[in-house]
Parts: sequence; C-alpha cells; structure tokens
Amino acid sequence: MNLSNLRPPKGQKHKKQRIGQGMGTGRGKYSGRGAKGAKSISGYSKMRGFEGGQMPLHRRLPKRGFTNIFRKEYTVLNVGALEQLEGDNFTPESLQASGVIKNLRDGLKILGNGELTRKISVKAHLYSKSALDKIQKAGGTAEVLAKPAPAGETELK
Repeated sequence: MNLSNLRPPKGQKHKKQRIGQGMGTGRGKYSGRGAKGAKSISGYSKMRGFEGGQMPLHRRLPKRGFTNIFRKEYTVLNVGALEQLEGDNFTPESLQASGVIKNLRDGLKILGNGELTRKISVKAHLYSKSALDKIQKAGGTAEVLAKPAPAGETELK
C-alpha cells in the first residue's frame, strides 16, 4: 500500500447537485427556492438583526441617554508617574517626546494618585485638587496651559 492507492470509502464522496439544470434533474424551475418571497430572488441578503418579520430586539428595547458631541477627552497622568520619571520640568510636549503619553487628545490632566517627594515643575491643561496640593506641598510649581484649539479650527484675529 502507498499514498497513490488511497481512496475514500465507497459512498463517502457525492457528486455536487447542479441546480437549475432543467425539469428532468429534479432541481429545475425554481431551483429549490420556492415560487415567491424574498429568499427566492437573486441577490437576497438578510439584513443585520432581522428576526423573520418580528420587531427586532434593537427596536424593542427602550432608548436611553444621549452622546455629548462636545465632550472633552483629556489624557490623564498621575503625580506618582511623574515621581518615577527623570527630570524636574514636565510639559505635554516633553512627555509626548519621551513616550510617556502617546496622544494628547484635548489636553493633559494631572491627577493626584501616588506620592510626590521631590520638587517638580509641571505645565498641564487641568489639575485635580489633590494633584495641585501634592505638587505645592513638595515645593513644586503647577502652571495651567491654555486649552488647545480643536482640530481644524483656527482663531480669528
């Protein structure tokens, strides 16, 4: 016995039924699709969420809330993370250049999680109350930057 002699068992392989090949084949005329209805036509595809004509779940459930299109997304950074970084002057640009933050979004916000034991100078767009307290208690300075203009907008002068 070798690989060229291998064959599947008799009756395992079946010839594919070719539909729409005339009335004598048993699969002519409507090709097994029936006479009428959406599924009988060429190019039929069921829409997402279709439940056979029953009201779909996404339309039965109540709608709640809204999406605020003016929402601001700030990149957040804790004072504990600033403690571990080298240097004592931190700006959004320097943090981005060092790879600490990847995307600035609508600005940088400093949060107060973690301990701060050394004097640092931070420039950011927003600070939490606890972050400001920790920076000032350590003898550092916290400067508030102007909010960056949204992408695509320029100031009129």
